[in-house]
Amino acid sequence: MVLERRGVIVDLATDTRAAHFKFPARAVHMIPSATVRGRNPLALARTLSSLGLGTAKAWSAIGRIRPAAVVGFGGYPTVPPLLAATLRGVPTVLHEQNSVMGRANRFLAPRVTRIATGFRALRNVDPRWRDKVAFTGNPIRPPVIAAAAVPYAMPSAGGRLNLLVFGGSQGARVMADIVPAAIEQMTAEMRSRLAVVQQARDEDIDAVRSLYDRLGVEAECAPFFADLPARMAAAHLVIARSGASTIAELTAIGRPSILVPLPHALDQDQFHNAGMLEEAGGAIRIEQRAFTPQHVADEVASLAADPARLGRMAAAAKAVGTIDAAERLADLVMQEVGV
Repeated sequence: MVLERRGVIVDLATDTRAAHFKFPARAVHMIPSATVRGRNPLALARTLSSLGLGTAKAWSAIGRIRPAAVVGFGGYPTVPPLLAATLRGVPTVLHEQNSVMGRANRFLAPRVTRIATGFRALRNVDPRWRDKVAFTGNPIRPPVIAAAAVPYAMPSAGGRLNLLVFGGSQGARVMADIVPAAIEQMTAEMRSRLAVVQQARDEDIDAVRSLYDRLGVEAECAPFFADLPARMAAAHLVIARSGASTIAELTAIGRPSILVPLPHALDQDQFHNAGMLEEAGGAIRIEQRAFTPQHVADEVASLAADPARLGRMAAAAKAVGTIDAAERLADLVMQEVGV
């Protein structure tokens, strides 16, 4: 962690959903929280009760710890500790990962000291908050930084095309349903050029492998790839969801992509994230309702037939990436505590 390397002692406040993770912090404080879902009065009352209890516990913890600053990374688990910190007059930094500010962060925005952004352009920002806003980018893992040093190797015309497909816990199913079926609709010549690496859930993986085997497509499928950044660097084209972390890694490494935003999200954050990269020229955004086998087959075949376009997309993605986001965010925090 960058702050620890600078001699800063870090405590972590999180809720019970993250209790099973190991964190590089001096201490971990479990603070109750809950997400506002719908308008059911009983559910809303329970949520507000959890947030109130969490704020009280955070108030007590902050009084004991006496931190120089409190940093929050968005979502409802951030509300109790940041709200308690603002009530105690402690400097606060709120980091918004996405290109559109979520509801919890919009609640906190007028109260915090500074707002760090993962994207250069942040939608739905009240003009009254603009003086607080500073672009830092989204921090990325060391393996991603290492992969970012690998230049994009543009495929040759008619040559091998390395295709990486992943979707995370909420995306792998649609990728398993659509991408193999799309490849089935391609010409035999196009299929012979493909080398596919695809993330698939345990319950889908046999069917995905079976179809690729039947089609004679070179494919490696697994529920999880520990070396995903390196595989991203080796890809000529990526098909993925468009969460903030995925966009940060795609742009840091600089790889062209077809992005399928998670539908039905309250704030449509993935839709706007993908739109930002599409506007920059680094991606093609396909909404899930239009993410059909034929559409995907057509897009992949079109890109494969135009290696120069893939090269331009890779360069455009790289141009909006940020390698030093963790350092930028640490700088902002240190500025707030006067160091």
